Parts: sequence; C-alpha cells; structure tokens
Amino acid sequence: MAKKQKIEHSELAGEFTEDGVTVLVDIFRTSGSNEDWTMEVVTQAEDLIRWDEPFATDREAFDEFLAVVARDGIRSFLEDEEPSVH
Repeated sequence: MAKKQKIEHSELAGEFTEDGVTVLVDIFRTSGSNEDWTMEVVTQAEDLIRWDEPFATDREAFDEFLAVVARDGIRSFLEDEEPSVH
C-alpha cells in the first residue's frame, strides 16, 4: 500500500471574503517538492472548484483567483449548477 503523500499549503491559502461571501482558497503541492501548485476554491455549500492547470508559483495561483474575483465577482463561484473547472 502506498503512503499518503504529505501536502504543503501555501501561506496565501485561506478564507477570502467579499460582498458577504466567504470561500476557502486552497493552494497546495506535495510537501518537500518543487512541483507546481494546485488551486481549489471551496464554497460555504462545500462546492469544489478546481483549476485544471497547475501554477508555477503559489503567487501566480492566488493572482489568478483575484483576477477571477475582479472580473466575474466572488458570487461567480456560487452560481454554477455543474461542477466547475477553470
């Protein structure tokens, strides 16, 4: 049985609130690696939005999240009926 890999979470990961809506921004990679970063957003209703493409840096991932919020609004994470992939 393979060992479960430990995960390193970015310091940029955490709760983000705007317009009364709070989401959890999770930016992570395999601990101790130089792998690219994965980003997921979890809504209060526990919907999961995951980006398909990894990011070279955690800052790049967080900047992409901020760009989506600036362009589409934080409520854009709440409106999808189908699972969302960015």
